[in-house]
Amino acid sequence: MHLLFIRARNDIQLTATGQRLLKYAENILTTWNRARQEIAIEEDDRIPLTVAGLPSLWDIVLQDWLHTISDSNADLMIHAEVLTPDIITRRLIEGTLDIGFMFEAPRASVLQIENITTIPLLLVSTEKHVIVEQAMHESYILVDWGTSFSIAHAQNFPDIPPPAMRMGLGRMAKDYLLAKRGAAYLAEPMVHEYIEQGLLFIVKSAPTIERTATAVYSLQSEKKELISSMLKYFDGY
Repeated sequence: MHLLFIRARNDIQLTATGQRLLKYAENILTTWNRARQEIAIEEDDRIPLTVAGLPSLWDIVLQDWLHTISDSNADLMIHAEVLTPDIITRRLIEGTLDIGFMFEAPRASVLQIENITTIPLLLVSTEKHVIVEQAMHESYILVDWGTSFSIAHAQNFPDIPPPAMRMGLGRMAKDYLLAKRGAAYLAEPMVHEYIEQGLLFIVKSAPTIERTATAVYSLQSEKKELISSMLKYFDGY
């Protein structure tokens, strides 16, 4: 018999065996809850669709897409989540997620990957007419846009000093810039209105770094036709 918990006075912790068992328990509960939901939904003549994406993609493109498909498909029962890439991948393979949205999609024989849009990342500043060197030296915020962005950023700016701040979400950096001052690489759809209002300015001498957003789903999914029709709403982005 394997111990799953260690009790020390009022503190209870999982053992190494308990930690390994935890992910299987979570998977069982997720599958069971989804089965219950789908049965209830089907009795109501609606089609369940579970989608998940990175927080940054919800900010940039997924929220508008969600509004569009919900308005155009009254028979859908959508369950939308914010998840990390590794959890999205695991749940797609397990079959507890219908569509996952991410930047750097995993290569797996059981998964279909489709590019949905290319997102330009622009170096923007709260100061007008600044050059790259000024933007990178004065209150620069380095946003984590993923591995390929980090590589492109290092190639374009090999000699810049350490950034004033690092942030994991573009939305955090955008809100900070609007409240304070500085510069950061942000997604064009995220800053378009603030550029038009004169609150942020493009550092025109800086290169645009592009990221490709992808939709991922299981090749074994029974909803491939539905998923394909939902992804067509991205045409024209």
